[in-house]
Amino acid sequence: MADQYASGNWHVKTGKEKEFVERWTEFLQWTRKDHPALVNATLIQDEADKGHFVSTSEWENADARTAWKQSPAFAEKFQAARALCDEMSSIDAERRVTI
Repeated sequence: MADQYASGNWHVKTGKEKEFVERWTEFLQWTRKDHPALVNATLIQDEADKGHFVSTSEWENADARTAWKQSPAFAEKFQAARALCDEMSSIDAERRVTI
């Protein structure tokens, strides 16, 4: 089980939700192909606020996660999804407890 994560808190512009899901999926499909240390990635949508999404990606190690974020194509692919948002924040995290 990997202990390193990246997480995003996305607030998508009204009416752009479907396009956002498509762009996020393309972004993480590229990640899967070019960064094999990605363990998995998940995008969830708030049932009460359809424009609010939370993403997580699990990584084999922190160095791999950093290499992904510093790779030449990261900014372009990330920005394609980010452009559809009013707000977005992200964190890098380490697992502390799983129950």
